[in-house]
Amino acid sequence: MRLIEKEMLEAIRDGRDWAKDNTRVEVESGDCIQFIANIYLHTHLIAVVWCRKGFNDVVTVSEDTLSEWPTRTTMSRLRALGVDVCTRKGEVLLNGEAI
Repeated sequence: MRLIEKEMLEAIRDGRDWAKDNTRVEVESGDCIQFIANIYLHTHLIAVVWCRKGFNDVVTVSEDTLSEWPTRTTMSRLRALGVDVCTRKGEVLLNGEAI
């Protein structure tokens, strides 16, 4: 995992806005128990993370963005969030299913 991805995850865990190079985390209003973090790459929303203390985070992938920009960087950021995403034979797979 790249340093930028570790910093991105730390910002999500801390529930704070963060930006570095081409990656940005924007936290929507919430409280110390739960909040929503929007993850951007080059101004495009790639995922939404629903965070609730004491529970596993739920990650929703922007399939439109992923299908339009299936780059290594996009997939690396999503993998850092725990998303099962890859490319096989030129086809993008999300959780084992073509998108």
